[in-house]
Amino acid sequence: MNYWEYIHVEDLLGLQGGVTDDESSLSNDEVLFVVVHQVYELWFKLILRELTAARDLFDQAPVPDQAMATAVRSLRRITTIFEQAQQHFRVMETMTTRDYLGFRDNLLGASGFQSAQLREIELLLGLEDSARISFGGEKTPPADAYKTALRGMDGTPSIALERLERRQKDVAPRDGSPSFPRPRTLKALLDEWIARTPIEGGADAFLERVIAAHRAECDARVEIAVERMPHVAKDVVRQRFEAETKFAEAFLRGEEDETATPEARAKKRAVRAGLVFLESYREEPRLTWPREVVDATIEMEQSMIVWRQRHARMVERVIGRRVGTGGSAGVEYLDRTALSYRIFGDLWAVRTLLLRKDAVPPLEMPSEYRFRVED
Repeated sequence: MNYWEYIHVEDLLGLQGGVTDDESSLSNDEVLFVVVHQVYELWFKLILRELTAARDLFDQAPVPDQAMATAVRSLRRITTIFEQAQQHFRVMETMTTRDYLGFRDNLLGASGFQSAQLREIELLLGLEDSARISFGGEKTPPADAYKTALRGMDGTPSIALERLERRQKDVAPRDGSPSFPRPRTLKALLDEWIARTPIEGGADAFLERVIAAHRAECDARVEIAVERMPHVAKDVVRQRFEAETKFAEAFLRGEEDETATPEARAKKRAVRAGLVFLESYREEPRLTWPREVVDATIEMEQSMIVWRQRHARMVERVIGRRVGTGGSAGVEYLDRTALSYRIFGDLWAVRTLLLRKDAVPPLEMPSEYRFRVED
């Protein structure tokens, strides 16, 4: 088989006809627009494959040690794809506003919001329906509004909607034990895995040691601040640092949500204890790959957030703050998703709560987290 047959070059080159399916009737700008978005959908296809592979590795209890390196490679590949995808917006920006307006009316009814694969990525990562933002600007959108946007122009189900519904079944909970269903999103499975971190003395006892260390650090910071800023009242300084410490206590104990059940709080504590433990003793050899998984996950989500932000700036530069072609709120919607769609919230939040190395409670049996060579 030759090159052009292997990657179906002729098929690919025949897919840029736009609405008329006649490429000769399109301007270079419109062909550019079509090509860039087709490339994005191909990148999304690769991201979904890597996300599914990583998710499936963590859908095991216990997760094999070797699986962590494979998962990190998938997550870092996704990061690289999003970083590469950011550069495509630069190609879009070679169009002027007038260039784009020359064919924009051809797109009315169509919107990037209708990318079923991007919605699949969000589902697979673990974005909850309750966290979704209305693409039309409504304050209280229906929970399934994003699915409605994937229906045909006459309201009938589409291939895009069928694709999304298959993905919903894929991420739905499955029975993992006689007592509870196991969820299938990457976030849920990572949370379960992190909660199983073997913490010396147990999760709750470890968190109380960390909280005590936070209090000691608070007292020390107050004394330093008063010494260096004598013009500021000591009680004002203490109030500020104590507020930060109280937040740390509430978060680590899973008490920031007063409506949460005891079971939900216990799960939060287990996850947060695992995260703080991994970050606090990151030099210990047996914690190296788990920490790499956490770092790779944050890096992946960061690259997606930056991609969303870059998308918003490209749209604003080319068309300003017009209503989107599919009736969306345009740049406003893109900005809100970039700001609000944080799926791995705990992984980011613990950065606020970590202690400096010298303040971390010492391990009583550090040898348990190091490699050993048998005599």
